Amino acid sequence: MKPEHLPLLNTVSPPAVHPDGTRAVVSVTRPDLEADAYVGQLWTVPLDQDKLPRRITRGFRDTAPAFSPDGLVLAFLRADGPSSKAQLCVVEADGGEPQVITDRLLGVETFSWSPDSQRIVFSTREPVAGRYGTAAGIAPEAEEPRLVTTLDYRLNGAGYTRDKPRQLFLVAVPELGGEPDSSVPDSRKVTSFSTDTGPGTFSADGSAVYFTAAPPADTDGLATAIYRVPVTGGEPVAFDLASPARQTIAEVRESRDGRWLFFIARDLGGSGMDFVARNAVLFCVPTGGGVPVPLTDPEMMDVLPPGSGIELRGPDRALVLNSAEGTVELLELGATGEHALLVHGDRAVTAAAWAGGSLFVSFADPSSSGDLAALDDGQLRILTDFSATLRNSTDITVPQEVTFDAPDGYPVHGWVLRPAGQGPHPVLLNIHGGPFTQFTVALFDEAQVYVDAGYAVLMCNPRGSAGYGRDHGLAIKGRFGTVDMQDVLAFLDGALAKYAALDAGRLGIMGGSYGGYLTAWTIAHHHRFAAAIVERGFLDPVSFEGSADIGWYFGAGYLGSSDDALANRSPLKLAARVQTPTLVIHSENDLRCPLEQGQRYYAALKRQGTEAELLIFPGEDHELSRSGRPRHRRQRFEHILRWWARFLPTPANPGEASSG
Repeated sequence: MKPEHLPLLNTVSPPAVHPDGTRAVVSVTRPDLEADAYVGQLWTVPLDQDKLPRRITRGFRDTAPAFSPDGLVLAFLRADGPSSKAQLCVVEADGGEPQVITDRLLGVETFSWSPDSQRIVFSTREPVAGRYGTAAGIAPEAEEPRLVTTLDYRLNGAGYTRDKPRQLFLVAVPELGGEPDSSVPDSRKVTSFSTDTGPGTFSADGSAVYFTAAPPADTDGLATAIYRVPVTGGEPVAFDLASPARQTIAEVRESRDGRWLFFIARDLGGSGMDFVARNAVLFCVPTGGGVPVPLTDPEMMDVLPPGSGIELRGPDRALVLNSAEGTVELLELGATGEHALLVHGDRAVTAAAWAGGSLFVSFADPSSSGDLAALDDGQLRILTDFSATLRNSTDITVPQEVTFDAPDGYPVHGWVLRPAGQGPHPVLLNIHGGPFTQFTVALFDEAQVYVDAGYAVLMCNPRGSAGYGRDHGLAIKGRFGTVDMQDVLAFLDGALAKYAALDAGRLGIMGGSYGGYLTAWTIAHHHRFAAAIVERGFLDPVSFEGSADIGWYFGAGYLGSSDDALANRSPLKLAARVQTPTLVIHSENDLRCPLEQGQRYYAALKRQGTEAELLIFPGEDHELSRSGRPRHRRQRFEHILRWWARFLPTPANPGEASSG
């Protein structure tokens, strides 16, 4: 895979299953280099494999499909162009012309159907008067100053949040099939919180909407609560969980029979701020109130991989995903204790949905960036092949799963990807961010591009990662740069010993976010690498506290709250030790690890004479490598390959001297 192959990376949304179970609709999106944006349309995928998947919309970017419970209407989000905000659309389930039913200034983010198929609750950011174009003729730089009185007031990717909190609205779905009508129906505001509300979902009888939000008196904490508001209007009321535990509640759904409330939460400990390595747990509580019962193991299971949530199956069961040792599993859990592992193995499930007796599963695996399957008799039956063009146009390398022991005997699990040919191949040690995340078996564009350029790529999940139990994640609390560095280097040495085709004398190291931290920390202690790439790094915990969107709690939670604790684990403080040529990559609008982190680290390297470059992407945030502008993503790859060609040239990626 080469940088120009980015447009072949099709990703698949959570499936919308028709109530009769005969078909599902998914959104298939991809980067488009010509439009410099992400484009996508809706596809219908029949359960009957004799019928082929078919594209059913032609919008610029159509996403998030959902059938009405009666099966007559399909709702989805549509953006008309690269800079357009997504609006809510509805269309007859059997086809027709979509009708736009919202015109929100900042677009619609999420939505959910009412049980009677008559209404939709949606979330949107609601700007305060005078901001974000609400005052005619006043440009952003001419708006009034922002008076900040809280610690939590910005979010990477969203910018300032207190002047445009996410709120919920209700809209009645117009009757379709009549005379053309270009008007947009009125929406009624449901919430008026000063902080963001979570997505809204209806109760089983349609009389109320559930959502999550920070308690009004605790807007600078991490705790959130479940609220319920009548659809007829009124003030939201916090749901009484009859539990003293403080939690971050991320998702809430009422069971189809209306007897139970499922929710996913992370415990925050006695302080209400202890977020480190807290696994997400599925809880269940009677809708009449009571003490929540955990349905998943808080020590070993983490049921909230990025982008996932709760889906319902049958009258009283929930479907959730679980991060498990580099895979993502599909679990089914009953309110009264029944449970089943439905999908596991070498794949990463991204979503699942059930209706009409049919269970559809979206997934990625080593040779697909996104496809859809049906679960029949405990086996996945693949229904699509949206990655066929990618495989036919490129050579996809399947990672080899391996485990090597650290010096203290701890097993370090990960993958090795080797280029074709006997070698010896230069080696890139790639470190993931988080740290409480995981590399998975899913097709990873980063690794494929580097392997195609002639590099062996090593990826592992050291201590601190998710997916291996809470103790594994907790191992680096207060100990950044200790056993985690030990683990990644042990994985490197284990791979070098196992594979003769790997060149132990030609090594590179790279990582982003926390991976940028560990890269910078490692090259301050070890000088075995020919070059390094430090991307969007957490590089100075001291300044991070006042500049990052999560700075007010992240460093203290992981490193300690004292000035010495923060300073003593700062890669910036150790920059004088670095001898390794280093490319620092950062984005101008990164609020998670602000640009100053990369700038100050780069300046420190240059000041002492260490060879360094600083690559800054305008208009991008912390998600550049995953969801940045497609041209920037391609240019990022080109600069990374240029850097490796300079210090670790290969026949497929020659340096300037060897290319002539």
